[in-house]
Amino acid sequence: MNLLPVLEPDTDKACCPPAGGPAMSAEAAKQQAIVFKALADPNRLRLLSIIKAAPSGSTCVCDLTEPLDLGQPTVSHHLKILVEAGLLRREKRGTWAYFSLAPGGLDRAADLLANL
Repeated sequence: MNLLPVLEPDTDKACCPPAGGPAMSAEAAKQQAIVFKALADPNRLRLLSIIKAAPSGSTCVCDLTEPLDLGQPTVSHHLKILVEAGLLRREKRGTWAYFSLAPGGLDRAADLLANL
């Protein structure tokens, strides 16, 4: 014995107005996701913080392993992701790599959220 009423789907297509403006393109979403993925790791956030706070504006990769208590290959991996996301810039000086904030990188990341 079924005491519940049977509900039929609403076929009136005018019941739901279309969503706002045009959706983000798949390519734009892919590019923005790269930045968000780079920022989603606590070690990468700490790297950005350390580099941003550097008095000279840049930091040698050799000075980034100890504060994070990570090995050089792991730190280099995180730095590579931040460079690819456009948040850091890498400069080779002799045998060492120095990292600094990419001009406008953090502002662009903030704009991504503001303009979703």
